[in-house]
Amino acid sequence: MGYLYYGNNSYAVQIDDRSLAHLKIAMLSLLRAGKCLAFCFDRASDLGSGRETLWISPSTEIRFFFHGSRPPRINNEWLRSIIATADASTGLRLVKEPQESLTPSAYVGVEK
Repeated sequence: MGYLYYGNNSYAVQIDDRSLAHLKIAMLSLLRAGKCLAFCFDRASDLGSGRETLWISPSTEIRFFFHGSRPPRINNEWLRSIIATADASTGLRLVKEPQESLTPSAYVGVEK
């Protein structure tokens, strides 16, 4: 499990490393484009459940901490799905990871 640290008071949101890696790319892509975003997420039950929203602008201090040492393989379809949520009224959200479509090259060396 990794953490997204928000603001200079280091408010931390715990997110699994794979999801956090995709969220990092999505957020940084939007912030580099000069966009502000509302990141919406469900709170863990040990934190009282419910929902929370963080307003993030290009000047907001954010930091990503990964527990694992190896970066995961990026699912571009999932990344596009996450980025697409930024324009919704519900704000940027981590959506369920879709299964990647396997191209014929993914089957090289595998007999059918």
